[in-house]
Amino acid sequence: MAELTGLADDRALLGRTSTAERVADILRSRIAEGYFPPGTRLSEDSIGGALGVSRNTLREAFRLLTHERLLVHELNRGVFVRVLTVEDVEDIYRVRRLVECAVVRGLGRPPYAVDGLAAAVAEGRAAARARDWKGVSTANIHFHRELVALAGSDRTDEVMRSVFAELRLAFHVVDDPRRLHEPYLARNRQLLEALQSGDRSEAERLLTEYLDDSLRGLVDTYARRVAEGGLGAR
Repeated sequence: MAELTGLADDRALLGRTSTAERVADILRSRIAEGYFPPGTRLSEDSIGGALGVSRNTLREAFRLLTHERLLVHELNRGVFVRVLTVEDVEDIYRVRRLVECAVVRGLGRPPYAVDGLAAAVAEGRAAARARDWKGVSTANIHFHRELVALAGSDRTDEVMRSVFAELRLAFHVVDDPRRLHEPYLARNRQLLEALQSGDRSEAERLLTEYLDDSLRGLVDTYARRVAEGGLGAR
């Protein structure tokens, strides 16, 4: 399997001191990148062999990712990449609005450190020019991670890392990623410009509308995919 070949390349990242946390980091990234789509059963033997880790280490990594709601364990069937429900998607956006808007609202006096946001905007535009809509999606996630990072809180970054990883599970089942992600290239730029000008209130207004519109668009698309493709919570 191609995804296992790629996973074997990550083996070097583990070094000599392999830990379940490092394995979980690798698998989290691979899930976020779509190597293991929602609903995929994860084979202990195949993944453990590719990474060169023990069964116990891998099971602990699975447990960590299950706690993060990226995986689900089914009795007598194994471990699967989680398939979100529409309610899950709505709850993810509820958290996003609570955190992201609060970050912008809580910014101090300008200027703000927006270099990371600017880089993510450029990344998204480059991906769009290449018609790489998966890359546009990734750049959009990077933009929002950089936005959260403006709070300067490692704990908030950690919480939202899991939220964004879970959000990617929904993105991976969307059948028209260009329609979903392309409109937000311009809106990311608007947010960046508001923050560059030091207008925190305008940035919060733009962000609130942005998240509301993004939720509606994703829920409409996701609900249709659930109906058409038989997707559902495991």
